[in-house]
Amino acid sequence: MSALNLSSAFITFFAVVGPPKVLLTYAHLARSRTKQQLTKLALLSSVLAAGVGVLMAFLADGITSFFHVSDESLQLAGGVIFFLYAVGLVLGLHFGTSEEYQDELDNPLVEGVRELMLPYVASPLAMTAVMVESLTKDTWSWRFTVAGAYFAVVAINLGSVLLLAPLLRRTHQTSLEVLSRLLGLLLAAVGVELFLDGLSGLGVHLTQGGGH
Repeated sequence: MSALNLSSAFITFFAVVGPPKVLLTYAHLARSRTKQQLTKLALLSSVLAAGVGVLMAFLADGITSFFHVSDESLQLAGGVIFFLYAVGLVLGLHFGTSEEYQDELDNPLVEGVRELMLPYVASPLAMTAVMVESLTKDTWSWRFTVAGAYFAVVAINLGSVLLLAPLLRRTHQTSLEVLSRLLGLLLAAVGVELFLDGLSGLGVHLTQGGGH
């Protein structure tokens, strides 16, 4: 992003994997689980999500180096992914959900973690955002900033689920869908900005109205 700080990273992660997104899945799971089961599921999935996100924040440079992927290529690819996902949100499509699983596991906790794996625990969209943000500055302090921002969003997700647990079993998904589509507009803008940053890194500068 152009203005690199804690708030910019936080806003990106909030749009990608914040409560408006994960609450949709939790609301679906809450209908078949008790409050105690949902609490355990929220705690476990949030710990796993935080661990994966923080790990990716510190390993981003090593991963891209191993696969010989440039920062600009990751920004361009990430911008396209963000934009396509945002269009899906606006149209009411939810990519990366686990609704295709037809078999049910005996352990409801394990079953819940499996359904939360792609949309939350190890979301490809969120991992792309973490890597892109982490690679923007090559300093350990910035990696800690990115990890902290991601951890903060996960903590907000956990607090939202625990606070709204009694309501999730009765909440109609329409209200969450409306908020999700509004966030899709924000995410589309993030994707465009990220793509433009990638082009700028490759030396492609678009003419601006002010012109210098």
